[in-house]
Amino acid sequence: MKTLLNLCLLLSAFLLAPLATAAGDEPGGLPNPEVIIKTSQGDIIVRLFRDKSPATVENFLAYVESGHYNGTIFHRVIPQFMIQGGGFTPQMQEKETGDPVANESKNRLHNTRGTLAMARTNDPDSATAQFFINHRNNLRLDWAPGRPGYTVFGEVVDGMAVVDYIAMVPTQKVGPYGDVPVEPIIIESIERKSLL
Repeated sequence: MKTLLNLCLLLSAFLLAPLATAAGDEPGGLPNPEVIIKTSQGDIIVRLFRDKSPATVENFLAYVESGHYNGTIFHRVIPQFMIQGGGFTPQMQEKETGDPVANESKNRLHNTRGTLAMARTNDPDSATAQFFINHRNNLRLDWAPGRPGYTVFGEVVDGMAVVDYIAMVPTQKVGPYGDVPVEPIIIESIERKSLL
């Protein structure tokens, strides 16, 4: 009888475990949400790696929910390297940000073509709102022993043609900033993708 009771308890724990896991996921049980980056040149759909970069994804989504990215630009564009945005207005005014997020570059994700990573200063834990999309494989930006990397937290699942187009636009120097597109590339909004 005791063995049967233990077996029932084990079976019920096994059956309820997926429900507990799903409670913290997106509606529909999806652990990695998707967002749409609506730009003046077209849409880029991105899957976020909340399972591998949880603090970074929550930080990014907080900026998304607050509308921080609406009306910002891709202000640094270097072909065969990356496109960076999320921190400046079209007038090259830097937007105010919150506290920095801890670096999660040891998550074993790589800076490969189409991945999103957090921009930062030389301080590994200085990333706030700015992000970049790798235009090619940039494995030298990965974590290595004794060398902090740039945290990868998502990947483009649709819209790499838009990224390719942005990466090739003419650029100029604006004040102290180089590689600024001559015609502003506007991030009109970033929104969570509907699951419906």
